[in-house]
Amino acid sequence: MIHQTATIEDGAKIGKNVEVGAYVYIGKNVTIADNTKVFHHATIEGVTTIGKGNEIYPYAAVGTAPQDLKYNKEDTELIVGDNNKIREFTLINTGTIQDNGKTIIGSNNLFMGY
Repeated sequence: MIHQTATIEDGAKIGKNVEVGAYVYIGKNVTIADNTKVFHHATIEGVTTIGKGNEIYPYAAVGTAPQDLKYNKEDTELIVGDNNKIREFTLINTGTIQDNGKTIIGSNNLFMGY
């Protein structure tokens, strides 16, 4: 189920039974596996892979550029495992080239904003 106001860029890969809420933005290099729910106003961008059964709550920003002054628009990546809850206003960035270019998150975690 994808809300009519969601923006999903060409190239994004969306799995089965994925729910995408109102005003969600999903970038072209995003892959979202089955049974994930993205609540309204969330943003998922960058080279980002989201596993199965995740919940991404309103106003979360996932896969955005690293907050590192050394970051110079290199290709970096975010990989999120299965069954995570990424709560409201949580920020999860892609990696930096100084640390293998990837942020990798396992499964069954709870991420809370602030």
